[in-house]
Amino acid sequence: MMKKFVLGLTAAAAAFAATAPATATVVLSSTPGNAVYQGGGFDNALIFDFDSETPRWSGPIFTTTTETRARPLGSTGGFISVGPADGRTGTLDLTGLNPLNAISFLWGSIDEYNSFDVLGADGVVLASFTGSDVWNPANGNQTEVNTNRIVRLDFTGETRTAVTGLRFNSFGNAFEVDNIALAAVPEPATWAMMIGGFGLVGAAARRRVRTSVAYA
Repeated sequence: MMKKFVLGLTAAAAAFAATAPATATVVLSSTPGNAVYQGGGFDNALIFDFDSETPRWSGPIFTTTTETRARPLGSTGGFISVGPADGRTGTLDLTGLNPLNAISFLWGSIDEYNSFDVLGADGVVLASFTGSDVWNPANGNQTEVNTNRIVRLDFTGETRTAVTGLRFNSFGNAFEVDNIALAAVPEPATWAMMIGGFGLVGAAARRRVRTSVAYA
């Protein structure tokens, strides 16, 4: 049974109901990982597997486990990591790739000091989550399936067009991620054109977003 709890609330209504913004949500859920990566559950997804350089990722890409970072359970090839040894923050730029229905990624050795932000226009934070929101205890175990989870974000309402990036943060070594997948909106035929450049980004209103989280 999935446990859910609300992290935030929708913005208060404006002076008139007719002008109030539509309800928007960011829902976080996760499932245990596996020694063989099972995928993010999307058909025709655009996937950042970090097996090669991408200009959309602001930090380095790694290929081996060391004393300061560990390859996520089930990951192969390259992966990304943030922390004191790798830079405390890294951002994946998603401008021009919305509207988005959902995002998933493999989060390795989840620690309570790991966190990530869902970004909107001009760096506005639409939602934030910590390792403890995904699994408790978030103790950084590198081989346990419950601390190497497939994390999924589902978007509704205006959030689908507002998302411009994911920012990963960690005050300890380390926050490791691989296989970031975006639900196939728009159609797969247009992904190749869009990934190479930055599309026009609509002016997103700065509104609070209701968020919730669930884990197995």
